[in-house]
Amino acid sequence: MATKNEPTSGLRKLLEDQLADIYYAEKQLVKALPKMVKAATNEELRAAFDGHLEETKGQVARLEQVFEAMDMPAKAKTCPAILGILQECNELMEEYADDEALDAALVDGAKKVEHYEIATYTSLCAWAERLGLDDVAGMLKENLEEEQAADEKLTSLTEEVLSETGANDEEEEEMVDADKGDRSPNTSRKGTKGSANGIAKKTTGQVSKR
Repeated sequence: MATKNEPTSGLRKLLEDQLADIYYAEKQLVKALPKMVKAATNEELRAAFDGHLEETKGQVARLEQVFEAMDMPAKAKTCPAILGILQECNELMEEYADDEALDAALVDGAKKVEHYEIATYTSLCAWAERLGLDDVAGMLKENLEEEQAADEKLTSLTEEVLSETGANDEEEEEMVDADKGDRSPNTSRKGTKGSANGIAKKTTGQVSKR
């Protein structure tokens, strides 16, 4: 194992680099999630964000244990990816602050965060195992499993959140209007055809009488 004074390279260096990246990302999320809790209007979504906030704090502490196990100082490295995702979340919260689609926008932003974290932790676990750092891999896997569970929770809330946007009612109204529009011309044509048949029959009857 490399010491603090020995330079690292290859896979070990990549692992250290991306640990610093995800450490920064998790700490940014600790700051961002309270805003998402406050913004959410759906109670279950708010509770999910609040619960994941506590999980994220635990993940930060677990990453600090990983750094310690690797004989490294816990140091964060700016993560442009998470900053971009969180900036988008902030913009959506501002743009849809008074819109019924706000919760749907929050779910979308949160799932993007989870997918980034899941991808990162999946790689970190594989690298740690490859390097024979079983304890480190075990702790990273705990964070990964929590992120996967959070993503599944958000997915399960998607339908409920969408049902509150009124989109379904609007679609039903459009279908009814479209159906009425389709029936009206047909009814008129049938009526015209019926009238024409009646006239034909009447005319035929008059000719027969003659």
